[in-house]
Amino acid sequence: MGTFQDLLQFVFSGLTSGAIYALIALGFCVVHNTMGIVNFVQVDFVSLGGMLLFSALFALGLAMPLALLAAVAGVTLTAMLVERFGVRPSRSDNHLVLIFLTIGLSIILRGIMALVWGKNRMAVPPLSGEEPIVLFGATLLPQAVWILVLTAAAIAGLVFFFRHTSLGLAMRAVASNPAAAAVVGLNTGRVKAISFGLAGALGGLAGVLVTPITTLSHDVGVLLGLKGFAAAILGGFGSFPGAIIGGVGLGLMESLSAGYLSSAYKDVIAFVVLLLVLFVRPKGLMGK
Repeated sequence: MGTFQDLLQFVFSGLTSGAIYALIALGFCVVHNTMGIVNFVQVDFVSLGGMLLFSALFALGLAMPLALLAAVAGVTLTAMLVERFGVRPSRSDNHLVLIFLTIGLSIILRGIMALVWGKNRMAVPPLSGEEPIVLFGATLLPQAVWILVLTAAAIAGLVFFFRHTSLGLAMRAVASNPAAAAVVGLNTGRVKAISFGLAGALGGLAGVLVTPITTLSHDVGVLLGLKGFAAAILGGFGSFPGAIIGGVGLGLMESLSAGYLSSAYKDVIAFVVLLLVLFVRPKGLMGK
């Protein structure tokens, strides 16, 4: 039978993974709320964040804080370019067509990353030291602390942006009624591009935070992104609080099942949960 220290260790691990899933899920929700589609390029924004961090550190020689900011900014710009030149020129407003378009753009972006950085596995150092922190007998890596702190900061910034800035209010207006927003003079194209950029920033932040504790490759974000998608479904697709609860809940379920059942179930649990939610409560925990 496991000890309290074992349980605490699994909880720490689950919170760390759950924070990453929550960031990715929030990225899915931002685009969905503005454009009404599922943006599957989100999974590659995670990979791109890690790749740009690697290049900023080893090709440009930047210090870690500057490299992190440069990587997130690079993914943000890429995401806005994807919307402007990949999604906006579409002649169809059908959501299903646009979803398939994002799948195609995801494959293209993944191929570009494979050409630029190759297919070999790479590694990046943690944001700070590797000396573990001991809490009540369980250990917590400094990188895990950075993940939790920066995720909380990103969530707080997101809440402030949508509630207290004119651009955030404009994005909420477009999400609520695009036609009415256009009638009153809001530039819906600009708002949609910024929503993609914001989703890219969240995905890029998830990538730069998680790659120091995982291997880095052009497709590392696919599985993480799909788990983030499952977290968004679990919480209620389009709900920001639901994305956070879904991400943390999914991370904890993964960690506890791996610890008390078998690590073989770690990657399966997310999709089992996704199926159960779709069967029992399709709108998710906080969906309307």
